[in-house]
Amino acid sequence: MTEERITETETPSGNVHTTHTVVTEDRANRSGGSGWLIALVLVIVAIGGLYLFSRQSGAELAKDNAVAAAANDVSDAAHAVGDAAKDAVDGN
Repeated sequence: MTEERITETETPSGNVHTTHTVVTEDRANRSGGSGWLIALVLVIVAIGGLYLFSRQSGAELAKDNAVAAAANDVSDAAHAVGDAAKDAVDGN
């Protein structure tokens, strides 16, 4: 913000003196800690999001591994039933 002040002073002899003053506030130099605080909060939120995402990815991986193991067990059981059925047919 810029403010301009003009002051006129008249001496007893009638001479007029004019003083011209310009006051400028530089807001860029008056930064508080709010910028740093907001940056810190954003970094903490980002770290928290990455942590939750990695935990969710780990749970997703565990679930996928469990489904794959169950599918292998079903496949093994199907082979055993097929072998038993083949043995029963061959035995008759």
